[in-house]
Amino acid sequence: MKQYDLIVIGGGPAGLAAAIAAHKNGVSNLLILERDQELGGILNQCIHNGFGLHTFQEELTGPEYASRFIDEALALEIPYKLSTMVLDISTGASTGLHCVTAMNRTDGLLQLPCRSVILAMGCRERPRGALNIPGFRPAGIYTAGTAQRLVNMEGFLPGKEVVILGSGDIGLIMARRMTLEGAKVKAVAELMPYSGGLQRNIVQCLEDFDIPLLLSHTVIDIQGKDRVTGITLAQVGPDRKPIPGTEQNIPCDTLLLSCGLIPENELSTKLGVSLSPVTGGPLVNESLETNVPGVFACGNVLHVHDLVDYVSEEAGRAGKFAAEYIRQTAGDRAGTASAEQNLTTQADSGASSTSAGQGSTGVKANNNAHNAAAADGSTGIPLIPSGGVRYTVPQSIRLSHMEDTLLVRFRVGSVFTDAVLTVTAGDTCLLRQKKKKLAPGEMQQIILKKSAIPADAQSITICVAKEEG
Repeated sequence: MKQYDLIVIGGGPAGLAAAIAAHKNGVSNLLILERDQELGGILNQCIHNGFGLHTFQEELTGPEYASRFIDEALALEIPYKLSTMVLDISTGASTGLHCVTAMNRTDGLLQLPCRSVILAMGCRERPRGALNIPGFRPAGIYTAGTAQRLVNMEGFLPGKEVVILGSGDIGLIMARRMTLEGAKVKAVAELMPYSGGLQRNIVQCLEDFDIPLLLSHTVIDIQGKDRVTGITLAQVGPDRKPIPGTEQNIPCDTLLLSCGLIPENELSTKLGVSLSPVTGGPLVNESLETNVPGVFACGNVLHVHDLVDYVSEEAGRAGKFAAEYIRQTAGDRAGTASAEQNLTTQADSGASSTSAGQGSTGVKANNNAHNAAAADGSTGIPLIPSGGVRYTVPQSIRLSHMEDTLLVRFRVGSVFTDAVLTVTAGDTCLLRQKKKKLAPGEMQQIILKKSAIPADAQSITICVAKEEG
């Protein structure tokens, strides 16, 4: 099979932006693999507006936003394969190349060697089986994303009387969408004492349509055997367990679940990529490179984003860094090939074994240096979340590879008002900001300056805490 410099797994907003950025940085021998029948990913079913405000400074629908990147990829003649399922990724110990195993109806089983891989597989919804809700298994229970596809792409209305469990952005958007299609959304219940979605979606999707948001509530029972006939809600305490006596029955024929997203990292696990126990995505360094050299991650497979504009920006950086990795390894291999050619020439001319041995040592040293540099993805200065910070992306920084500035994104674990964000490296304060309000549903970001980080820094701590006084 043809050998590629770069294979991008996923043709959604992350994969498209990464491939475009890599191409613009000199990587023309690349390929996008997409399991759906068309490029664009999840954006194809997101027909609501609100996309592109950061990237294009205008408000677009999901398909419009995706089409901007699809058109650019087509203009650059970036090759892609649709309806192609990636089954496995492996790395050859001797060659250092990655091998992507995929399958489609046209080509059958494909084994595609490449020098670098960008993981852009997105995420999936948490299903009912992971929520442990008692009751029968009747028709009428859908994840919010499945319902969105049924309504927006298949032209099928799942039900007329709806309760939504979970206040993530997809659940909030589907509350509005179902209402506009003529259904009655009776309530949106949320287990936590705060919403998991953006504030603008709470206002535009719930408050504008008088849909009640019940915080600290969960579904404790589902009625109906063949079809949902109703659900039972109960208030939960600080331990997130139902409070006896707070039960209320709500008649309905549909229950939509919007209870979180899980990065699609089965392929990453097979490859040996180290995953974060908090995000469920790969641990990456400042270049968005995983602990497997030459394997990069971006978008919702790395951590769940709230805005697709952030996905595109992050994926663009992954494509740029993958291109830099490919150029670096190409130079190393050229040096190795030249050294090996010199050895052959010396042997043919009767050079001494000592001279040949020294040349061989030089080749090995070159290889070892490259392998050490490539494998450095899991080392560097760790970024430590502290206080109310749940996680950061990236999780480590190599100063020798860091650009002048680095964008770090993070989420908090609960709602904070009048808080202080501090970033410290030992006794050195790198950043201190006052924050009026921070919420788990809205991603935060800071910019670190390389010049401000001490060369001997052992760690960098990012902390959010209530402002004293």
